[in-house]
Amino acid sequence: MKKFSYTITDEVGIHGRPAGMLVKKASEYQSAVTLTSKGKSADAKRIMAVMGLGVKKGDSVEFSIDGADEAVAAKGLEDFMKANL
Repeated sequence: MKKFSYTITDEVGIHGRPAGMLVKKASEYQSAVTLTSKGKSADAKRIMAVMGLGVKKGDSVEFSIDGADEAVAAKGLEDFMKANL
């Protein structure tokens, strides 16, 4: 299992468009991807679950990636977060 944390810098947090982009990116990988924020967890491959976390600017999120391609997925998702959120 790979894990990393990221603090959201986007002005409006993880809202509709970036949530959709995140779900699309997470779905590229075979591994299970779980997003945790403020004590709540969500499957990062399900848009309503991601949006339901209510992540705002300044919130810290933790990714847990578990599966066959977890190392590649962790790197790809971390790069995605830095570039988009």
